[in-house]
Amino acid sequence: MDSARFRQMFLEMMHNQDNPFHPLVWINGEPEFGRNIYIGGFSEINAKGARVVIGDDCDIASFTAINVADSHLLAIGLAETPTCRDIILEHNVFVGSHSAILGGAHIGHHSVIGAGSIVRAVRIPPYSLAVGNPLVVKEGYYLKHPSPTPKAGS
Repeated sequence: MDSARFRQMFLEMMHNQDNPFHPLVWINGEPEFGRNIYIGGFSEINAKGARVVIGDDCDIASFTAINVADSHLLAIGLAETPTCRDIILEHNVFVGSHSAILGGAHIGHHSVIGAGSIVRAVRIPPYSLAVGNPLVVKEGYYLKHPSPTPKAGS
């Protein structure tokens, strides 16, 4: 069996869509992807019921969940349907491993979400560092801490 057939059978068995990232990136719905995106294995993108937009040059580490749906009120009998809200990652966003980006999140360009962070329905300004659970947002962090410029000849 050739690798293309194996990949197709694997995706069918896992109830997953083919995607340009990794066969172990689960995609549900129709997220909108920009150019030059990396998504690590064992990550999930659920865009069923609302929009997920991931801008150009984003890096999403392994074991990350991006999920528009919230079913906790349904599960405890306080709602009849899950709540679904859009998620937007602007250009040049980095999301650390084991993070969750939940419905209603809007992450500004050139921002970093630290590993293990939970981003709920919040708007994070551009150039921010956001870490933890509960989330702490350091607005403009990367404007104050520019990346070092490589020296000539190094």
